[in-house]
Amino acid sequence: MATHVTSSLKRATTSWRTIDLMTAAMIGVVFGVVYWGWSSAYTALSTPISNAVGPAIGLLGGPWLIAGVVGGLVVRRLGAALLAEFLAALVSALIGNEWGAATLISGLLQGLGVEVALAIFLFTRFTPLVAVLGGILAALFEWLYELNAYWQGTTLDFKLGYLFFFALSGAVVAGLGGWALTRALAATGAIDALPAGEEAAHNRAV
Repeated sequence: MATHVTSSLKRATTSWRTIDLMTAAMIGVVFGVVYWGWSSAYTALSTPISNAVGPAIGLLGGPWLIAGVVGGLVVRRLGAALLAEFLAALVSALIGNEWGAATLISGLLQGLGVEVALAIFLFTRFTPLVAVLGGILAALFEWLYELNAYWQGTTLDFKLGYLFFFALSGAVVAGLGGWALTRALAATGAIDALPAGEEAAHNRAV
């Protein structure tokens, strides 16, 4: 077991291949377009929804966390989640959203949250639980930034309620959703050359 953990950790931290880099970048670009589309929807929905449901507006935050989860689960390299999430934020900002360059700060923090979740398990476990933890930590890190950036004038009850709903969305939409998407991609054989695909192919063979 110790040898397996050491081998997995070494591969995660030192064994970046061209295909790993290209895949993490592609995930980031694709989700960047998705993020941009969701930004437009969020802008239209946020004011009427926040007036009606208050801190439950946090439920709309989960979709912005999924690139990091998918990047981390598919590529399984130290920094893959951060790269995918940051590139998604960059693409979204370049296409044009209401937050501009501040989106890059969010991308870094959200990707870092997923990295921390994977690092807790030494990049050796990629289960739904780990994916859910990644979504929750991504939401937490983003929430810490948003406290002063966007919610400074709100009450403590609102801030804590917003964190709860944001973390819930991160867990379900980004965590479980990202894990399910990774499994679906692996089942098609499209990512057989990547760790998640190799694991799925091995399980099918067994």
